[in-house]
Amino acid sequence: MPPVSEPTLFLRHSEPLAARMRPRTLEEFLGQEQLLGPGKALGELIRRGDVASCIFWGPPGSGKTTLARIVAHYTARHFEPFSAVTEGVARVREIIKAAEDRLKYEGRGTILFCDEIHRFNRAQQDAFLPWVENGIVTLIGATTENPSFELTGALLSRCRVFVLEPLTEDHIKTVVRRALEDKDRGLGALGLTIDDDALALLAREADGDARRALQALEAAAEYLAGSSTARDRPVPPITASIISDALQKRFAKYDKGGEEHYNLISALHKAVRGSDVEGSLYWLARMLAGGEDPLYIARRLVRIAAEDVGLADPRALSLTLAAKDAYHFLGSPEGELALAQATVYLATAPKSNRVYTAYGRAMQAAEEHPAEAVPLHIRNAPTKLMEELGYGSGYKYAHAYDEAYVPQEYLPDLLRGQKWYEPSEFGFEKDIKQRMEWWEQLKKAAVGQPLT
Repeated sequence: MPPVSEPTLFLRHSEPLAARMRPRTLEEFLGQEQLLGPGKALGELIRRGDVASCIFWGPPGSGKTTLARIVAHYTARHFEPFSAVTEGVARVREIIKAAEDRLKYEGRGTILFCDEIHRFNRAQQDAFLPWVENGIVTLIGATTENPSFELTGALLSRCRVFVLEPLTEDHIKTVVRRALEDKDRGLGALGLTIDDDALALLAREADGDARRALQALEAAAEYLAGSSTARDRPVPPITASIISDALQKRFAKYDKGGEEHYNLISALHKAVRGSDVEGSLYWLARMLAGGEDPLYIARRLVRIAAEDVGLADPRALSLTLAAKDAYHFLGSPEGELALAQATVYLATAPKSNRVYTAYGRAMQAAEEHPAEAVPLHIRNAPTKLMEELGYGSGYKYAHAYDEAYVPQEYLPDLLRGQKWYEPSEFGFEKDIKQRMEWWEQLKKAAVGQPLT
């Protein structure tokens, strides 16, 4: 049997590279300076060995599992990993029993690390509560989803939430260099090098996920090891094309039912409101690429037309409804262009929320004065009795007057003089404002007030 080459032998390691390169101390841990830096809460708690039950919320590859292991190391507690995806409450009971015995006979606490804790339903999450409260275990939950959406209030009240951020590109580059240099746990025995362009590509495409970067690096190393099996043949550098092949397709981070759904629709709405065309188109494209229902986006565009453009451009509402109909008629992908057209129109339209705020004020007045009587002169009088009671008496028919306008009161006595709608100076509302000011002058003339 021919001797096995050094690269091939090395790559037969039983653990993936990402697992082997997992940081073991706070000094090795990269990123999360907002939590672990000097004077920061979590870092100080870990160094003191005084970490209570908590939730680590962050994107994939940001170090949630690694940080939990480091907590166990610094607090001298037993680390018990558990996955909410593959295991259930029965396994939790087994872990709790072992933790009770460990605490009783060894005096050693237990870190119960629950990965993907958001996958547990409410009843399953509640199963942790008694053991967290009595201190049998210290629960560290890891989630990629917003805890306020996915975790019960009872559990959140007993756990402190720490938010982890994606790693920066510089962090990812350091992770890759460490893996290439480390001869014990990494790929250092292979003598591999990586081009600057390849390193930059890997750092960028990893999307802040150290695990993804190391998986791609390991795939690239396996490729090069397979193409250079002779020990005396130099291993070529890792190039950008090799990294590109190793990464394959990068999928957009988007969850139609989770927090990212709300984050992206918020970004789209606010970019349109802020008249940023490029930002508006980018967030629209992100949502469509992530699989969002285009009609959900169409409904939001209609809302923006009424809420943020309003009467500054009355055509916006018609155009967004037309875009919705166009998508219904064409489907994807052709119909998506109609949504893009509506998005650009809204982003570049004059903006006014004066109708939105006026309606809010009117709603408040209706709630505060829900029983004010309709003035007699604008009541309907379909019967003789109602006429005798004064219903409709004194009503002035606007079309019977010049300019189809005559001053008269339409509000209950208690609310007379209220001004809820105040047109802006933008777009069509400028014309509305002039018309309303003209009507105000006619009112003053009718009661003998000086004109302004």
